[in-house]
Amino acid sequence: MRTCSGIRADGGRCKAQPMRNSQYCLNHDPNRVEENRRRSSKGGKRGGRGRPVSELGALREENADIRRRLLEGELQPGVAAVAIQSINCDIRAVATTLKAREQGELEQRLQELEAAVEAQQSATGWRWQH
Repeated sequence: MRTCSGIRADGGRCKAQPMRNSQYCLNHDPNRVEENRRRSSKGGKRGGRGRPVSELGALREENADIRRRLLEGELQPGVAAVAIQSINCDIRAVATTLKAREQGELEQRLQELEAAVEAQQSATGWRWQH
């Protein structure tokens, strides 16, 4: 089996199988440098997915604190109920933000895939028949 001609970041030889009609794998193909750079840059943006998780953790801690203060008599039940309702609104806002972000990422990926399929079809003359 053939292996990619690319060199890994650690200086070793890439052991991935090259793409058809190429000596390089997807990650080392010099024609895909910009695409790979864009894909890599998404890592930092996707790292933001951890932020909603940490926000939810903070909201859980706040909820636990309210519950503790309620049980210890520091808060009246009505005040605690309103505070918990507010936390629930924050949780829904975080979930909605995360869902919208993921939907945007999926839409972007779909557009990239459609463009790649269209380019492949143009290059080969092959068309998908429904």
